Amino acid sequence: MRAAAAAVEAHEQQLADLDTAIGDGDHGSNLRRGFAAAVTALDAADPSSPGAVLATVGSTLLAKVGGASGPLYGQAFRGAGAELPPQSGPGDLADALAVGLAAVRELGGAEPGDKTLVDAFGPAVDALRAAADAGRALAAAAGAAAEAAEAGARATTPLQARRGRASYVGARSIGHQDPGATSTALIFRALAEVSAED
Repeated sequence: MRAAAAAVEAHEQQLADLDTAIGDGDHGSNLRRGFAAAVTALDAADPSSPGAVLATVGSTLLAKVGGASGPLYGQAFRGAGAELPPQSGPGDLADALAVGLAAVRELGGAEPGDKTLVDAFGPAVDALRAAADAGRALAAAAGAAAEAAEAGARATTPLQARRGRASYVGARSIGHQDPGATSTALIFRALAEVSAED
C-alpha cells in the first residue's frame, strides 16, 4: 500500500490532467489524499493480515475520498480484504480481487468497454487468475496483472464513456485515456514491483 500511495502521489498531475480532459480534474488529488490517509491508518492500526490491510485501506478511502473514486476503490479493497485468507498465494489473491471487482461493478454498474476503471481491473484479475492457474509465483502473476491493467487502461483511449462523469461529455471523451483505469493500472504496477522485491 505504501508503494501504491507513492505511485499515486508521483502520478497525481497525470491523473489530474486526464481527469480534467473528461471530468472534474480532482481524481489525482483525491486519490493522493486518500492513499496518504490509508498509510497513516495502517501505521496506527498495524493490521495483522493482508486481508486486514486491504480492509483498512478500503474503509479509509470510503471515509476520506469524495466523488465516485472513494466509494468504488473503498468497496473494492474492502471486498477483497474480506475474501483474502491470512496465508494466501496468487490464486487466493485472484479470488479476492475478483470479489473486489464484483463490488465495483455492482456499485457503479459499469461493464467492460464503458471506459471506467473496470477496463483495467477486469483484465488484471483475469491475467492474475490465468497466471495462478498456470502455477506461476506471485511476482510473475502480479507482473502479468500489471501488464494487463496497463493495456486495459490504454485501450480506453478510443472509447466513448458510458458511465461516470466522463459520460456527460459524450463523444468528447473519445481520445482520452480514462483516469480511473489509469490509477488502477498504477496500483497493480505497485503490487507487481513490491512482489518482485520479495
